[in-house]
Amino acid sequence: MSARAVEREVERQLEAMAEGAEAFHGAEELRPRLAEALREGRPLRVKLGMDPSAPDLHLGHTLVLRKLRIFQDLGHTPIFLVGDFTARIGDPSGRKKTRPALDAEAVRANAETYVEQVGRVLDASRAEVRFNSEWMDSLGAADMVRLCSQCTVARLLEREDFARRYAAGEAISLHEFLYPLVQGYDSVALATDVELGGTDQTFNLLMGREIQRHYGQPPQAVITHPLLVGTDGREKMSKSLGNLIGITEPPEEIYGKTMSVSDALMLTWFDLLSFGEWQDLETARGAVGRGEGDPLELKQAMARRLVERFHGRRAAERAERYFRSVVQRKELPEEIPESALGLGPEGSLGLLDLMRQLRLAASNSEGRRLVAQGGVSLDGATVSDPALRLGAGSYLLQVGKRRFARVRLA
Repeated sequence: MSARAVEREVERQLEAMAEGAEAFHGAEELRPRLAEALREGRPLRVKLGMDPSAPDLHLGHTLVLRKLRIFQDLGHTPIFLVGDFTARIGDPSGRKKTRPALDAEAVRANAETYVEQVGRVLDASRAEVRFNSEWMDSLGAADMVRLCSQCTVARLLEREDFARRYAAGEAISLHEFLYPLVQGYDSVALATDVELGGTDQTFNLLMGREIQRHYGQPPQAVITHPLLVGTDGREKMSKSLGNLIGITEPPEEIYGKTMSVSDALMLTWFDLLSFGEWQDLETARGAVGRGEGDPLELKQAMARRLVERFHGRRAAERAERYFRSVVQRKELPEEIPESALGLGPEGSLGLLDLMRQLRLAASNSEGRRLVAQGGVSLDGATVSDPALRLGAGSYLLQVGKRRFARVRLA
């Protein structure tokens, strides 16, 4: 490749890397490194780390996963790092109090689902999937002390959430300080050239640059992306807040949840999630943004595209028919899952236990919340008592507008 061709390719790739990003730290430092890599035919190493604190990746995760795919298409090596070690610490980003650490078994169970899910966005055959327990589990006490010596407490307290908690007299556990250091050390272990993340990870990502310098490596570039607001329209999409759309959720759930968001949020989602693939909808998006178009029609089109992205066209068509018949016309679904469950020693089964066993609620607390919101009905009647117990018989259970189950208790 000629010098002129390298120069043009560097500019093209830097532009692609920056597209849709909130910030691009170290771009000028990356320029000569990228040029050298192109001349040598050597790919850059690009890292995206996620802690398996929940079993499902969601639409918010796909913002940075998509950028990782762009790096892959540019010929670089994408590294999807599963933070199975850092998940045991608990990411303090944005937290008002110490986050409970997950036990190793829960982390491992969640991590197992990530590899398959990432394959829906990346070409997994051309990517590295790594786990930071590979190096952190074997890091000795002396090495950990050395790592901790690379950062002062004053520097850590510059981090917004730590500073806020410290000023308010709220507890900060010592292990939380380790999180950004360990994340930075991951970049050392993987010798990364670029790291991707959301804007809430900026402190941690920049810490990686500092840690790399201390270990004699050139600092990575850091590219941050906006956070996707969840279905509640207020907070970032998060499993803990229950305002997410998981990429492995049933097509009917992805479609229905997308249809439930506000028109204003729909426009933001369009801009962040279209990834340049919905050019045929740009005119409609512009019209709705000016208050002239049909927001319902645009939202339906977006819902179809999102289902198709993760489940395929036929699933998107089925999800749309399901929404129109079940949600809009209040009809029962053509197919309702049927189950048979045994009663407890008391000859009955609690409603919350039933919902959990049928996977209509992830926990008893979520079940109580759904009942309190009037979102649970039994044989067509809204349930108001979360302590309800059911005896032998057959029941039709509905949770929300889209989830149904027939169950026989005996």
